[in-house]
Amino acid sequence: MEFQVIKILFLATFAFIFTVLWTPILTNFLYKYKLGKKIRNNGSTPIFSELHAHKSGTPTMGGILIWGTLFFLILVFYYLSLIFPDSIIAHLNFLSQKETLLPLGALMASALIGLLDDWLDVSGKGVFGGGGLRMKHRLLIYTLIAVIGALWFYFKLDWTLIHVPFLGYFQIAWWYVPVFIFIIVATSFSVNETDGLDGLAGGTLLISYASYGIISFAMGRYDLATFCAVIVGALLAFLWFNIPPARFYMGDTGSMSLGVTLGIIALLTNNVLLLPFIGFIFLLESLSVIIQILSKKIRNKKVLLSAPIHHHFQACGWTEAKIVMRFWLISAVAAAIGLMIFLLDKSFSF
Repeated sequence: MEFQVIKILFLATFAFIFTVLWTPILTNFLYKYKLGKKIRNNGSTPIFSELHAHKSGTPTMGGILIWGTLFFLILVFYYLSLIFPDSIIAHLNFLSQKETLLPLGALMASALIGLLDDWLDVSGKGVFGGGGLRMKHRLLIYTLIAVIGALWFYFKLDWTLIHVPFLGYFQIAWWYVPVFIFIIVATSFSVNETDGLDGLAGGTLLISYASYGIISFAMGRYDLATFCAVIVGALLAFLWFNIPPARFYMGDTGSMSLGVTLGIIALLTNNVLLLPFIGFIFLLESLSVIIQILSKKIRNKKVLLSAPIHHHFQACGWTEAKIVMRFWLISAVAAAIGLMIFLLDKSFSF
């Protein structure tokens, strides 16, 4: 047990230091080739365009730092464990088919798709006119990734149970497939909507992954806990450069991949019903967008000055730093409630 704690803390710290060290390489590349975000001003979002006009040109694709670090470290320690099977280094390997192979596959697949979206956005090329993928295209991609994951869980892992805190496990048979798809699409969409202010998505994702890392550890899934810890370490380094004013943005390659993977981990631990607490800010952001769209279609009126809700507070005069830090605090408190429910449920089960 003590070694597992040391392993998790060591790899999280290593991920932080490694990410900080190779960040200048990525930032120099992004600035050199002018891979900056374009703030569109086509009249459809006048408040957003006005508030964020000064950010035009800031490089995106910063999410490469997070998934790039995770992918590099998980491969390095895996191959080191093969080369030195009897050494302590072998015990630092956290790539396992049972716990981390599926989240890693989902992370990399969605990261590469997000990277393509970011490139379309900054290059001005492609059928989307440089604006990147539209929301309907993103939702379609989220759905395709979710379908693959759902079929893997249902047919490969024979997963048909869902855990309800304090009530136990319930057999939902083939209904697990649409539930899985909904969770992945909703989480991915919500994280993507949250990525709108400097440090907002990074900080809230850090809290969420740390929480599911604690849950994984308490369940004895140490490789998955380490997987979450490495992401947390990389996110800490990302935030070092992303705190206002941001040196670069996460981009879809970060928000899309981390959103999909967060949903996968919530399902893999069978604690998906804690996600509304652990990812409360993501839920709030997506609900604000849905409410705004429905109100405009049905009532022809806006509920918020601008959606998602963090832009509403910006329009009300709140500074960006105030919004981000208060959302971090709300996220931390909500996640703490989620962890308390998990621990009480775990105690109640025994």
